[in-house]
Amino acid sequence: MPSRKFVPLAGLAFSLLLDPAFAEENTLELDAISVTTDAYESATGPVTGYRATRSASATKTDTAIRDIPQSISVIPATVLKDLGSTNVERALEFAGGVSKQNNFGGLTLYEYSVRGFTTSEFYQDGFSANRGYPSTPDAANIERIEVLKGPAASLYGRGDPGGTVNIVTKKPQPEAFTTVQTSAGSWDRYRTSVDANTPLDSEGKVLSRVNLAVEDNHSFRDHVQSKRVFVAPSFSWQLDPDTSLLVESEFVRHSSTFDRGIVDAPGMSRSTFLGEPNDGDIDNHNNRLQATLEHHLNDAWKLRLASHYKQGSLWGDASENRALNPDGHTINRRYRERSMGWHDSITQLELRGLFDIGSWQHELLVGTEYEDYRKKERVTAISGSPYAIDIYNPVYGQAKPNGLRSGTDFFEQTKSHALNLQDQIVFTDRLRGMVGARFEHFEQSIDDFTRNAPPSQQTHDALTHRAGLLYQLTPEIGVFANASTSFKPNSGLDADNKSFKPEEGVGYEVGIKSELFDDRLSATLAAFHIEKENVLTLDPATNLNRAVGKARSQGIDLQLTGQVTDAVRVIGAFAYIDAEVTKGDKTIPAGSRILGVAKRSGSLLAVYEFQDGLLRGSDLGAALTYVGDRSGEAGTGFELPAYHTVDLLAHYKATDKVTVGLNLNNLFDEKYYERSYSNYWVSPGEPRNLTVSLTLNL
Repeated sequence: MPSRKFVPLAGLAFSLLLDPAFAEENTLELDAISVTTDAYESATGPVTGYRATRSASATKTDTAIRDIPQSISVIPATVLKDLGSTNVERALEFAGGVSKQNNFGGLTLYEYSVRGFTTSEFYQDGFSANRGYPSTPDAANIERIEVLKGPAASLYGRGDPGGTVNIVTKKPQPEAFTTVQTSAGSWDRYRTSVDANTPLDSEGKVLSRVNLAVEDNHSFRDHVQSKRVFVAPSFSWQLDPDTSLLVESEFVRHSSTFDRGIVDAPGMSRSTFLGEPNDGDIDNHNNRLQATLEHHLNDAWKLRLASHYKQGSLWGDASENRALNPDGHTINRRYRERSMGWHDSITQLELRGLFDIGSWQHELLVGTEYEDYRKKERVTAISGSPYAIDIYNPVYGQAKPNGLRSGTDFFEQTKSHALNLQDQIVFTDRLRGMVGARFEHFEQSIDDFTRNAPPSQQTHDALTHRAGLLYQLTPEIGVFANASTSFKPNSGLDADNKSFKPEEGVGYEVGIKSELFDDRLSATLAAFHIEKENVLTLDPATNLNRAVGKARSQGIDLQLTGQVTDAVRVIGAFAYIDAEVTKGDKTIPAGSRILGVAKRSGSLLAVYEFQDGLLRGSDLGAALTYVGDRSGEAGTGFELPAYHTVDLLAHYKATDKVTVGLNLNNLFDEKYYERSYSNYWVSPGEPRNLTVSLTLNL
């Protein structure tokens, strides 16, 4: 098992805990922080400029990023605002080592890769948010997006070893404000959002905030469109000086065209739609309710009880691409009907506290979590006529197939109980450490109604752990190292109607964190090595999965963010990732590149803000994104070529309350492909396009 490789570094970390020779006699303040701005920054609050100094995603405690012995990238909402984008994937381009993967026909943030490993998990305020097929997160309610690099199962539970994305949502604030933004873009794209924050009493103990957004978008892709209504009310209540309650909710109504993109064929237009316009849209409705109660037992200890519930459904029909026919200009298609529903209930109870043992200071987190996730999924494929279409001269309106019906129909339930323990330790004024472990018991049952077989059930116990050290060489430079493990249950059944063993992973990381230019610019450079086993591969003979695979990813990534001068803010990233299959089969042999992962990728966003004169508060900026060549289909020689894009932005602050924005994307009209799943599911990137926005601060 790869988790055994964790033992050497874990042993080193635990030996530090047991050997007081590493400690100095002077007593340190555990909660001392390094704040380089005039105002204190909360780990869940807004960020001034691009440089965040604190995070809760890596520890579930409010911790200075420079003190965390692990790489973490924070992309504030300001980045999306400057880019004029509402796309979470656009923000992730500035995290370093994050790749676009299958987006389920444009319906959702279905999959992405971190450090070479693909995952379908992301989190929202520390809760799993991507069970089922929820619609893409809406930028209207995002305060910051944080990417914790490497395995994080000891903190979050089951997941993939490359990394974890946690979206921090906007919280009610003490001051009243209302912001209205409306935008219009190329191909008839329209959006209006409102952010209204209102204290409900004169003492500021009860606060409310409502974020809402309405979209009506068309696309450069023929016959492709989407509509969305998003509402996210929240309120906080300071019940007494020691107790607070936060209630948050989201309601999303989203409908869009199911679009698998184009096929790999010479001269095919990137705008050609290969489905049927009269299929109608796929509807995706989601609701979320979350409540958090926090109580300070005393100055050092705090108790947190939080509960999260979400429910969703997705339904609709679509005609989907198949491979190119031998004639070189037509493809067959399949018509599929989808009906899916899911709900997820999670409860967390945590105790956090500060205490000293000798001269060592500890911040302890003890938590327990219970989750009950259920999903009902039915996908029916209808065969019959060839149902072909010419990719160069498509003729729509064909009769739908009306033949043999086949597909999947199953009910899945997963229950899990977990107990996790984490200790952040200050050994000396230069040496810090962190150890963590999580024991998780899960029970999974699957009723497969298409195979007329008894329900499949499995239980599994998993112990995951991590350990890390950070040594501050100078006030500006610190070095760190860590090791951690992961596990993830595999969904579905094998040819014998048995559940698969969970995936298991282990990751190692060493790196440097630095604060440059009088703490104006933060940079993290890290090298990593990650392995994963029990990876599923598809058996073409049975069209069923087999758990035979192993994969490895290694490389380096660099992240930098900062306010270089009062006028210039920057955020950028670079990653080199060597990710490949180390044990495969005939379909995906050993040595194959992992799907969609570029060896080299990078990004840089720089903005200049005028400090005085008539243009004070206005800004100009540019963004550069580079993505290297990638495998376009697992186990084959099909690749997507490298590409780079340049975006320009400008905001004119007419008054303190009125700002006009202009974003010109893909300045040089680069023709590129942002993702693919096979050579007949290829998603082209957007051509040159323009967005104009108006922001009112009321």
